[in-house]
Amino acid sequence: MLVSLLVNSGILLALGAALYAAPSPLLNPHAVPFGVRVPPDKADAPEVSEQRRRYRALLLPATLIVTVAALAIGAVLDSVAVGGVAAVVLCVIAATLWLSAHRALARAKERGNWYENVRQGVVMDTSLRTDPVRLPWAWTIPSVVVIVVTAVAGAIVYPRLPEMLALPERSSSGTVYREITTTFWTAYSLVFAQILLTAAVIGTVAAVLRARADLDVSRPRSSAAQHRRYLSVTARSLLGVAALLNLMLLGLSGMMWSDSRSGAVLTLVIGVPTLAAVAVSVPLVRMGPGGSRLALENGDGSGGTGGSGGSDEGTGLVPRDDDRHWYGAGVVYVNADDPAILVPRRVGVGWTVNVGNPRFLIISAAVLAIAAGATVVSVTVR
Repeated sequence: MLVSLLVNSGILLALGAALYAAPSPLLNPHAVPFGVRVPPDKADAPEVSEQRRRYRALLLPATLIVTVAALAIGAVLDSVAVGGVAAVVLCVIAATLWLSAHRALARAKERGNWYENVRQGVVMDTSLRTDPVRLPWAWTIPSVVVIVVTAVAGAIVYPRLPEMLALPERSSSGTVYREITTTFWTAYSLVFAQILLTAAVIGTVAAVLRARADLDVSRPRSSAAQHRRYLSVTARSLLGVAALLNLMLLGLSGMMWSDSRSGAVLTLVIGVPTLAAVAVSVPLVRMGPGGSRLALENGDGSGGTGGSGGSDEGTGLVPRDDDRHWYGAGVVYVNADDPAILVPRRVGVGWTVNVGNPRFLIISAAVLAIAAGATVVSVTVR
């Protein structure tokens, strides 16, 4: 029980630290504090700094109070599930503080007419369509190798498997094992999960490489060059994470086939690939939103679209104010007139979907139908 309490406290404190760092320009576009689009020269305005200080000043004691309360209640109830509830409570508190800051900055922007005397504009790099960044197929090889190894190992042990297989699951009392009847589908369930995971990541990478680029209108050439490098590093990182997760599924398959119920082995099988995946993902954060902190190879701001040289002169433009298309404090993007399905996030690093795009709605409906069909087949076979 002591170990569980220590783990829960560590998780809650780590979550609190991540939420504390959430408003940082390191994790969000510099000119979009708390999901509100502002002119670049207002990104560090006193109103913005005040909301960051207020958010953190209230979140820090809330994290400590929730952590202490979770530990005390968990010790009394002798349950580790309290940690999950506490994590949800902490996220709700952070979301409430974020929404409050978002509304305060939106009001300050409107009262101060921050966009009154600025030239707004949009820039695009057509070479991202005519000469897009290619999907690094060589980085899919590790995932394919792990899948083949898992499938071959399963074929070897399948004839000798017992009538029942044990799958580890989390519960309020810790890790428990659920027994299922041994069939081809259950024995190879994690192999199928590997295949689906790899296909999903490859599809995601392909979509990201074709996603709309949020280029800096004040320096379009260097911004386009940064974006290309950002896409290349992102694609390799995501495919590397997929290989590590497939490795974890290989280990879980081995435990299931051997009926191993060792907690130490389970921790090793899950923990090592997960930590490695986090390490592989670090460059995604270090590059900044859209690769904004990437240094150009020649270091002088040259490069440009399509590889042509030349200095990157300032245009005097600022990004267009498009707050009307963003909802939920800058989290949800809805624009039926935008043909892009994936757009850069305003909150956090990476991309989000254009909920208003009809193609996204069709794809979502198809995915839900496939998932429902797979669930019905799985329940019927079992």
